Amino acid sequence: MHPKPLFDTAILVFANSADTDSHIKKIGGNTSLFDALNEHSLKIVKASGLPYFHFTEKEQVGETFGERFTHALQSLFDKGFANIIAIGNDSPQLKTQHLLEAHQHLQLGKTVLGPAVDGGFYLLGLHASNFNPESFAGLPWQMTTLFNATRHHFESGGCTVFSLNRLLDIDSASDIKRLSNHISTLADRWLSLFSKILGETIAFLEAGHTTRKNIFLFIPFNKGSPVVFS
Repeated sequence: MHPKPLFDTAILVFANSADTDSHIKKIGGNTSLFDALNEHSLKIVKASGLPYFHFTEKEQVGETFGERFTHALQSLFDKGFANIIAIGNDSPQLKTQHLLEAHQHLQLGKTVLGPAVDGGFYLLGLHASNFNPESFAGLPWQMTTLFNATRHHFESGGCTVFSLNRLLDIDSASDIKRLSNHISTLADRWLSLFSKILGETIAFLEAGHTTRKNIFLFIPFNKGSPVVFS
């Protein structure tokens, strides 16, 4: 039996290594994107001050995604944590404030979901008392109905579900193009990386004391004029 941890909430970073993710998603032809995504996730998690555990493919157990995710959550509950905030590594828009907001609502007894634009979720905050491994593993993982099904799963069990703001995540090159439309929500480090992956040109223009970012998107097979976002 594990001793009771000093914190009642832990963060689970459920994310494969860069090598494995680059093999599965095949974006950009190398591991640079996934190295950056993992680095970003761990950086914002460490800034939260909460204990965290990173489950890569080496720590995951199970045949399906649902089985592996369920096992990872159960492993942390078995360590004595009352609450878990689970995230992946595929949302550059995710910030430490999202983690702290989730923690705050968990302390109020709520279950927390961070909806992703594709119909899944980028964050899940749940209590040990509301976790049923069998039914949880059976949710429609990696499908566009996941967020709604997960919300219904918890609400039908009597939970109050709080939703964070909706974010984009990265599963394909087209997701990176969509993220470029929300450049103000991203750190500058992503601009150069996205440019290399998509073959886009990124220019920074100085006007007096104001810095303006112009993103010229030359998307393949698009015969129209470049789109400018500022």
